[in-house]
Amino acid sequence: MSLLICFIHSTDFEVHRNWLAITHSLPVSRWYHENTSEWTLDYPPLFAWFEFGLSHVAQHFDRNMLVVENLNYTSPSTVLFQRLSVIFTDVVFIYAVRECCRCVKEQKGSRDLLNRPSFILAVLLLWNFGLLIVDHIHFQYNGFLFGFLLLSVAKHLKGALLFSILLNLKHIYLYVGPAYGIYLLRSYCFTQNNKDGSVRWSSFSLLRLLTLGSIVVSVCVLSIGPFIAMGQLPQVLSRLFPFKRGLCHAYWAPNIWALYNVLDKVLAMLGVRLKLLNEAELPRASMTGGLVQEFEHSVLPSISPPITFICTLLSILPAVASIWRRPRGARGFLRCLVLCALGSFMFGWHVHEKAILIPVLPLSILAVESREDAGIFLLLTTTGHYSLFPLLFTPAELPIKVVLMLIFTIYSFTALRKLHSGQLSLLHRLEVIYLLGLVAVAIACEIVFPLSPWQQRFPFLPLLTTSVYCSVGVCYSFLRLYVSLLREQEKPKQL
Repeated sequence: MSLLICFIHSTDFEVHRNWLAITHSLPVSRWYHENTSEWTLDYPPLFAWFEFGLSHVAQHFDRNMLVVENLNYTSPSTVLFQRLSVIFTDVVFIYAVRECCRCVKEQKGSRDLLNRPSFILAVLLLWNFGLLIVDHIHFQYNGFLFGFLLLSVAKHLKGALLFSILLNLKHIYLYVGPAYGIYLLRSYCFTQNNKDGSVRWSSFSLLRLLTLGSIVVSVCVLSIGPFIAMGQLPQVLSRLFPFKRGLCHAYWAPNIWALYNVLDKVLAMLGVRLKLLNEAELPRASMTGGLVQEFEHSVLPSISPPITFICTLLSILPAVASIWRRPRGARGFLRCLVLCALGSFMFGWHVHEKAILIPVLPLSILAVESREDAGIFLLLTTTGHYSLFPLLFTPAELPIKVVLMLIFTIYSFTALRKLHSGQLSLLHRLEVIYLLGLVAVAIACEIVFPLSPWQQRFPFLPLLTTSVYCSVGVCYSFLRLYVSLLREQEKPKQL
């Protein structure tokens, strides 16, 4: 797929080319200070070392791509190398999918290969539409990173090591850090439970806690240690957590803040119409544009990073409390991981639209084992995948994204419905109507709007419409997951 679309270039091509140049051409002490390009290095040091390793292969394709001053350099050899680097690093993801499929419970009775849960899971993960367009059309290394995430859902010490590596490759996985921390503490450091499944406090093992801690600290020291020694930790942290970028990422992430922003816009327009507000005194972006960089709401209270942190914490608290009370094995951990990822996506600060993949991929595992989870998966995945459409905005990319999403969506619906052996739909009627509404949104945003006179006056409108409509589905999926968690808690504890 990557090699067939080498003619498509996204912003992230230049981002990663610049990082290749920085890590190859400059001393380590300048990596997090270099700012010739606006696309400065803002991933953790372990990913910088990953780029450093890639750069030594890249020099055999085109050395000019490794010159920091060569901004927006896109020679055919450079694009070919970047596409190939994604394909080859996806080996980690393919191996992780294989391991996940080996852990899936196969249903009793004779089944042909195409209808086995393990095969369906392999297709849902390897052919995931969102991951395909983000990595192989738009361009990133998410498959490589998700490989570590899926492999870390394993035995305790191995999982702790792999998740620590993942966190030092990309800090966005802090979203699911609470799930790992609480689960490992509860199920590894406490060695026994009471008869009712609650924790037996006397079984706490200090040695096991120190073992886990030493694994996490060792990875962090190897990754960040050199920058601490150079006195650059504040500079690194300022790059990793740039809070001045604003609450939202240009309306793209379909979360609670997108709905909050739209409500503020509606109230502002009503205020102007009713002559309660002076339009000249309102922020220009609140009436005519998107939300980029720092922003103050016109009517509703402005949201600060501490508020988003508190909201995120409250949204994931019931999930982590659940696995503390009764871990319920790998399935209980996976459900908590998905809820932590989705809660952070919904309430986090400056969330990127691509982060919806963090809950979607682990939910695939639950979807092949549970009919209820399959319904939630179909709703969240279809909504989340469509929210990624604005990433591919050129006319040439329109048929590609439409065809690929249709193939994945049709397969997901037919395979999961057949797997769970029911004539009834996996979704409720209103959920089906909501998903059909995505078709109307797509036609309006992708076909009608570009031909309308509104394109010049309201260029942000397709992004806004997509984000708001998809936000409803994401929020609903989050609530359904919590309902599913409550039902799970009512069942007898799994041995």
